[in-house]
Amino acid sequence: MAKKDQLLHALKRELQLRKTALEGTLVETIYFGGGTPSVLSLEEINGILQTVNQYYKVSNTPEITLEANPDDLTEAKIIDLAKSSVNRLSIGIQSFYDEHLSLMNRAHNSEEAKKCLEFATQHFDNITIDLIYGIPNMTMKQWKTNMETVFNYGIHHISSYALTVEPKTALEKFIRQGKYPAISEEASLAHFNELVEATEKQGFIHYEISNFGKPNYFSKHNTSYWKGASYLGIGPSAHSFQKSTRSWNVSNNTKYIKSIAENILPLTSEQLSINDQYNEYVMTSLRTVWGISLEYIQQEFGESYLQHTHKIAEIHVKEKTIQTEGNLIKTTQKGKFLCDGIAADFFKV
Repeated sequence: MAKKDQLLHALKRELQLRKTALEGTLVETIYFGGGTPSVLSLEEINGILQTVNQYYKVSNTPEITLEANPDDLTEAKIIDLAKSSVNRLSIGIQSFYDEHLSLMNRAHNSEEAKKCLEFATQHFDNITIDLIYGIPNMTMKQWKTNMETVFNYGIHHISSYALTVEPKTALEKFIRQGKYPAISEEASLAHFNELVEATEKQGFIHYEISNFGKPNYFSKHNTSYWKGASYLGIGPSAHSFQKSTRSWNVSNNTKYIKSIAENILPLTSEQLSINDQYNEYVMTSLRTVWGISLEYIQQEFGESYLQHTHKIAEIHVKEKTIQTEGNLIKTTQKGKFLCDGIAADFFKV
């Protein structure tokens, strides 16, 4: 059996072995992501979805997303995907400038990105794309052009992130050698503010720090993460979460396949303390348009956590980085870019 077939067999078997994990929960989103799920054929995608439907209670209208890079999405591939149950594409465009793509070590070029969107928009209505800002030497004009290109294709959802420099990458080496300037927080903030303004003019709602969607096009999958819903991850390196337990599968494909063949789930799990659960709730909620619910904190964590939240909130209200709306705490425009740091101030250690 070829390695790909072995892995597919193991994925289906893991779905069967974990069939009780989401008992009583209606599955409303299915996400093919991580690695290169676009190498799957129509028959292979349908085979996995059939297994999901066999062992889990699935909504009649689930959001089914497939993550792919532009170089994987040929016209033939897109037509094939349109024949499957996949109804949403997540495309890693990042930029429409070759120098940026080369710097980030992306396999596609600008021309492939545009061709991919041309074909994809003919066959899919629900498309999200990734864009990166804060790239060294990226001008404001280039950033505006990147956004305008997306708007011109009629895309309804954008996920956008500031570039971070990972250790031992080509970019890290170039910055160290002085071939590129270091990442500028000032430039990143200017790009972020322009993104917020431009998407708003186009009718997008900034519903999570890095996510912008038109009404009815918010990512149901990501929203369930941010709202603390249980989720099940299948396959090597996949993560799962259920209220107070987090688990993750072994990352090695061979070890994963061998373990599943022996009917042993190859996962490590940890029990989240009450502090961990509170910190996770604050961190994810503060990033969204829905904010932190004081009512939820009192109900789930109790009075001492509520008082702690009020105390930290008062400091940030004075600094105009957060605001209170009734029983909710939300970031201001100034606070959005500083969100992770603000969340860390709320953490209980």
